[in-house]
Amino acid sequence: MSPDLTATTLQLITSKGCGLAIGRYPHFSYNASRGGGTGQLGQGPAGSPQSVSFEPSTLLIPPLNWRTTRVLGLPLPPGIKIAIAPEELAGSIDRATGAVQLRFRARFRFRIAGLYRAPDLLIDTLLSTDSAIGQRHRAVGQSIDTAGNAILAGVAVVPPSGDPWLDRLLGLPDEALAMLRCSFNHEP
Repeated sequence: MSPDLTATTLQLITSKGCGLAIGRYPHFSYNASRGGGTGQLGQGPAGSPQSVSFEPSTLLIPPLNWRTTRVLGLPLPPGIKIAIAPEELAGSIDRATGAVQLRFRARFRFRIAGLYRAPDLLIDTLLSTDSAIGQRHRAVGQSIDTAGNAILAGVAVVPPSGDPWLDRLLGLPDEALAMLRCSFNHEP
């Protein structure tokens, strides 16, 4: 990633080819195209990592549904929707090495048509271009390349939701895995 020392904002754009997993279930393939947001870069000495913070209310993360998500090659059944409501996306970016570390906190809202609304699942993880290793899941990130593309990976412990049916279905508490293909573009 070429350093742009005049940039004060950073555009994050999510793409297809993402992955998610929860507990013992197979990995989901997830198309997060048309998602993203703008982050504010902190000032720092040249050659050192800079802080970056994205305003949660302006982040767009496409929901998991039959259009965006596949499990074992099949789309999620119509009517199932998991909306993602970000609460925090902030951390650091090293323009010299392309390394990124972002704390991601969000509420995942599971719905089945108008029939069932589960309590929010609280996710808190470090999305990083490094390796993410848990007891059940693991993934490897990828530093930002010269075109601005990266893969962020994170493993989180998902606490029980408080709904006995959902907790039993998902085996909560358990781990969740996220792999986010994205690109970063500097804006002056």
